[in-house]
Amino acid sequence: MKIKRKIYEKLIEWKNSSNGTKALLIEGARRIGKSTITEELGKNEYKSYIMIDFNKASKKILESFDDLGNLDVFFQTLSLEYNKRLYKRESLIIFDEIQKFPKAREAIKYLVADGRYDFIETGSLISIRENVEDITIPSEERKLKMYPVDFEEFAMYLGEELLVEYIKKCYEEKVPLERKMHEKAMHLFKEYMLVGGMPQAVVAFAENGRDFVLADVEKRDILNLYRDDIKKAAKRYNSKVSALFENIPAYLSTHEKKIVLSEIDQGATFDRYDDPLFWLDDSMICNLCYKCNDPNVGFALNKNESAVKCYMGDTGLLVSLAFNENEIINQQLYKLIMDDKLSLNEGMIYENAISQMIASKGKKLYFYTRYSEEKHRNDIEIDFLLSNESKMNFKVFPVEVKSSKNYTATSLNRFKESFNARIDMSYIVHPKNLMIDNEIIKIPPYMFSVII
Repeated sequence: MKIKRKIYEKLIEWKNSSNGTKALLIEGARRIGKSTITEELGKNEYKSYIMIDFNKASKKILESFDDLGNLDVFFQTLSLEYNKRLYKRESLIIFDEIQKFPKAREAIKYLVADGRYDFIETGSLISIRENVEDITIPSEERKLKMYPVDFEEFAMYLGEELLVEYIKKCYEEKVPLERKMHEKAMHLFKEYMLVGGMPQAVVAFAENGRDFVLADVEKRDILNLYRDDIKKAAKRYNSKVSALFENIPAYLSTHEKKIVLSEIDQGATFDRYDDPLFWLDDSMICNLCYKCNDPNVGFALNKNESAVKCYMGDTGLLVSLAFNENEIINQQLYKLIMDDKLSLNEGMIYENAISQMIASKGKKLYFYTRYSEEKHRNDIEIDFLLSNESKMNFKVFPVEVKSSKNYTATSLNRFKESFNARIDMSYIVHPKNLMIDNEIIKIPPYMFSVII
């Protein structure tokens, strides 16, 4: 059984609305299923399709992009090389791993204008300077970001469609789940955090009796692939990218969770790390979360670029990056997390999962802290800031993430006192059931995606 991905409906929507006037560019981290979902679209929705994988395209295919003056010859070459007949307005041509051959991306302008076929491009590191400096970016592209399998997709793949519907219904009615159902949903969410949303890991877990270890093997293969990408793709600053990447668990396991450059490079400044941070963000391996100095107005206007957290784009990958195989087995890591006994590191994992949910909705990540001179420490720490994105009536939704059932809401209450006029609703994500307390909606993590 295939994992049913929500993005498929967006591909159908593009096909029906663009009518060949726009190519679709799907961006996403490596190994999240871009090729799989586009090939599925080609099989199900078109009379024929051709997938050109630029990792292994023949010399003849690459050379065919040198002369697009006669598109009849160009399409004939594709048809013969891939042994696929093309049908006017009924065929799809997929340019897979487009970043490997930018010339094909530039050609989209002419191919779309020709109007015979539909075109989808897939790739990662689409915006990296090295991949676009010598080409004209086509305006005939519609961009779509793809993310790892989310919690709902994970749950439905494991046969829990009714549970997903029940969770949504309970949130809409603002009532808690029945106790046993809450326990079941929390168990499933903790499985999701450990396995993550990389399709290979999800399939390995599900098809082998919910085996965490086999899922971990798949995730370590992906992490090694990312390490290879860093070595090859970020040639001018790969050591900096590598240092940031390997230190993500160390940063997230601290109290403030912010990147501290001095720990990897003595005397380093954030302006020297612009490109490495951009690389990690653009690759969608990571999600960057910046401090907002003043949440009274648009977050981007008050972004503090020298105060940044770096979350993994997939929480399951974070678990495998944070712990080696021996630690996982010897320390019974899976059991500790499933039993809520991992203390600090569990908080890191929960917070990363929430960051992943926010990012997958296409929202930028922001946090807020306020330093107290009197106390010599932060007296307000808000994990995430959401907004209604209105320019006329801007409203803020502060979010705190708690991995323990016992906690205080001191920071959130102080934030509400300071910015009350701007706050619409406040949220605490906690392992307990849904409850509303003093104008704060306290929700379990499995319900969070419903509110975004």
